Amino acid sequence: MHARGGEGPLYVADLPTSRVYFNEDQFFPGWVFVVLKRHAIELYDLTPSERAAHIEDVNRVASALARVYEPVKMNYELLGNQVPHIHWHLVPRLAGDPEPRWPVWRVPHEPKALPAAEVARRIGQIRAALG
Repeated sequence: MHARGGEGPLYVADLPTSRVYFNEDQFFPGWVFVVLKRHAIELYDLTPSERAAHIEDVNRVASALARVYEPVKMNYELLGNQVPHIHWHLVPRLAGDPEPRWPVWRVPHEPKALPAAEVARRIGQIRAALG
């Protein structure tokens, strides 16, 4: 998760409670991270209003990804086992998905990096869909 601040080549957008980053591994097209701006480990660490605003950020990104990628299903992953900080993996699951019944973690694959121009194009599409 290349989300340690800044607006590098994988940065997508700033939202009220979150920053959005494009995953370098695009084996599953459209996979992004929605990272809480302040440090917290669990959703219950947030105030009710902050939690509601954060869920709205996640929903807004999921909706934008749905417009860009037209998935069969959107996956929302909030784990934090390896990086103990609230960050969501949003993964549009597309028609033709190699393992549509399994979480992406269970699908063996070589990470798929895209050329920089393609990354920039896709990020531009997501930004446009975010409005």
